[in-house]
Amino acid sequence: MTTINLKQIGLLGDFRLLVILFIAFRLMMLMVYQPLLIDDVERGVGAQGDRLYHYQLAELTKDGKYPFFDWWSEFPPVWYTITTTVYQSQGEAVDYSTWSIIMAMIVLVFETGNLILIRAIGTHLHGEITGMMLGWVYALLFAPIVFIFWNFESLVAFFLLLGIYYILKKRDIRSGLAIGLGALTKFTPALIFGAVFRYYQPNRIIKLVVVAVGLFALVYAILFFNAQANERDTRMVTTSLTAQFGKASYQTVWALLDGNYRTGNFGSVESHFDPTSADALYGNPSVIPSWLRLGGAIIIGLFIFITARRFDDKGFVAFVTITVFIFFLQAQGWSPQWLAQILPLIILCFPTKNGILTALILAGVTFIEYPVLFIRTGDTGGEISGALMTPFIALVLLRTIILIALCVALYLKLRQEPVK
Repeated sequence: MTTINLKQIGLLGDFRLLVILFIAFRLMMLMVYQPLLIDDVERGVGAQGDRLYHYQLAELTKDGKYPFFDWWSEFPPVWYTITTTVYQSQGEAVDYSTWSIIMAMIVLVFETGNLILIRAIGTHLHGEITGMMLGWVYALLFAPIVFIFWNFESLVAFFLLLGIYYILKKRDIRSGLAIGLGALTKFTPALIFGAVFRYYQPNRIIKLVVVAVGLFALVYAILFFNAQANERDTRMVTTSLTAQFGKASYQTVWALLDGNYRTGNFGSVESHFDPTSADALYGNPSVIPSWLRLGGAIIIGLFIFITARRFDDKGFVAFVTITVFIFFLQAQGWSPQWLAQILPLIILCFPTKNGILTALILAGVTFIEYPVLFIRTGDTGGEISGALMTPFIALVLLRTIILIALCVALYLKLRQEPVK
């Protein structure tokens, strides 16, 4: 059998060229569609995203009000540490457009890291040619481009992929650091632990978990200590750990059951000065309580944990992926930016035409829901109603079915014996 190497496929095999094209495309897009604020509404490249909201929170530092000390954050400390540092570094000349461009450049660094990691993990799992092709596929996906200008999910995806990569390369301390930093950005990279406990020996598990949990605990210990030393409200620190779990349901099948037809945004920027406002329920209470959803997910996860039979590296990545997907399915809400984590995992586990088409369909369904439908809810204060109800319900159900189908396909992979 004749084998093909990267040199034989010409320009498509030049990874440095791909990285240059990847970065240049996004930079030129930022040049043409710059961040633009008109009447306190983003009308430029970040339109419909969260970047303006993050700027307004960073702007609080102008009056000496800092996250985790004077106001609570709905996320762990990495992101708002970056946003407020960039804001403060601009001095008196700070403005939204410049700040947003700098933030996009920072996120682009991590997004480029995602491209490199997808190629590296793809090569490790499927060989050099497939790894290279997955790099091209990811570079051409539209969704990750949008998130550079909308939010910070590319950072979460980066630490998730970096943790996976270092585990596959048996660099457990580095993997622990990546997972710890990921959890300090958002909690989902910590879901890698499930696969680690299933696939590896106690010595590797202990090393990885101690580093990751130790880093996470150390950062929060410092935050609590500083708050107490400066006589600040320690609830501002605690709320960053719990805020996301107190939201009303949104954009999920659970939200349909609850009658909640809004997105999952918190209240005004000013509400962040009051830690009790994080507990405010912007919608109807849950028909199915969170403990029952989570309990069901844990039972399903334990069943997969016990019955999985594939214990090679492909099985490990599939186990991480199904864990992440089940977590998203049980969550009370859904955010479009979760695609930044989902799409790389799909193409790594299913490096086929059907896998790529599934990724495209899922992204399309997500963007039709938001922003296409929600942009038309101005007259109702951001609530889906009237003629938008039927397509909204259909899209939520379709997205849920796609994620469930992917979980079934992943489980079937995990039931296979590795090919010798």
